[in-house]
Amino acid sequence: MSDNHWNEPEKVDHPAAEALDKLRANQDGKEWRLLERLVDGLYTEQRRSRRWGILFKSLTFLYLFALLGVGLFGGFSSEGGADVKEHTAVINIQGPIAASEEASADKIVWAMREAFEAENSKAVVLRINSPGGSPVQSGYIYDEVKRLRALYPEKKVYAVIVDIGASGAYYIAASADEIYADKASLVGSIGVVAGGFGFVDLMEKVGVERRLYTAGEHKALLDPFSPQNDHETRLWQQVLDTTHRQFIEQVKKGRGDRLKDDQKLFTGLVWSGEQALELGLLDGLASTSYVARELVGAEEIVDYTSQPDVWQKVLDRFSITFAKTIATELGLNGNTLQLK
Repeated sequence: MSDNHWNEPEKVDHPAAEALDKLRANQDGKEWRLLERLVDGLYTEQRRSRRWGILFKSLTFLYLFALLGVGLFGGFSSEGGADVKEHTAVINIQGPIAASEEASADKIVWAMREAFEAENSKAVVLRINSPGGSPVQSGYIYDEVKRLRALYPEKKVYAVIVDIGASGAYYIAASADEIYADKASLVGSIGVVAGGFGFVDLMEKVGVERRLYTAGEHKALLDPFSPQNDHETRLWQQVLDTTHRQFIEQVKKGRGDRLKDDQKLFTGLVWSGEQALELGLLDGLASTSYVARELVGAEEIVDYTSQPDVWQKVLDRFSITFAKTIATELGLNGNTLQLK
């Protein structure tokens, strides 16, 4: 293509364009044409990049509006199995057991009632993957399992431990008719723990004076900035011992004669699933699907776990999408650090 076929570039109010105008006025020939083509290509690529950016952002907002519409008009289906054929009801107990967590007594109890009341649920499986937590929350769930089991005697309760079912999580598992786990699952930890720190010596070193005012002889019990009091330490140990005794009683009540007569069961030790089976803490080594298929006789599984409400789901998805968009715009998608 000859030189006279090149079109004049459009005027652009840009420092680079001004520099090119000066060069155009002072130079001619192939070098100038090559430079002009290079700059034109850069401008074209920049415009193309902007268009793609606008397109992707538009698609993101359309996706978010679609999510909102689905939420408003009932697009999120319930996980319950009221209209499902004969099935095994499953409730996940995941993470720490505490009032403010997903595995709170309120959420687990609500899900259990739904599962027991469902006409087509044949049995209930508590699928546990938790290191434990509050003895109060665990006790609430334990008691509710026993109450519902008495109301619906035809529906057995199975506990299936996945990676870990320790402490308060095993407390809950002990309420089931039978407990199963994998051979490598962590099971047990039947004990009670409470910890803290003491900063008395540190305060003396940095020259800080403690000023504490109380009404009541033991109101400052376990205060980390005051010296330990032997009498208060004994009182606190009694609280722990009482809670431990309650824990042991509930485990024995739930497991009965299946437990081996071995005092180390209640020392807070944790065992693999294979060891726990030998000690009577488990009834067998099996997964949730095996229990549903072979023991319950209803292979179809329906999850009754309490789910976040519609708006919470929308907000969660919005947060994920927004974070991905920002990461893409900032070029943070690749070569990111990961904790292993």
